Amino acid sequence: MLGFIFTILLFVVFGKILLFSIKATWSIAKIVVSVVLLPLFLVGLVLSGLIAVALPVLVVVGIITFAALRD
Repeated sequence: MLGFIFTILLFVVFGKILLFSIKATWSIAKIVVSVVLLPLFLVGLVLSGLIAVALPVLVVVGIITFAALRD
């Protein structure tokens, strides 16, 4: 159940990050980091059994993303 919640939050947060990065016209390096490397890092944490670390990191990134997107 915790893995399912993590997956849903992962898609929501990084979908918002993708939209924000395109909207803000960041450089290609920042898009790669925010859309490719950070999700891979979090999935790697989950696969290695560190979901207790990955879930709070995902929540913090989500809060920062939603705060940055507030218009």
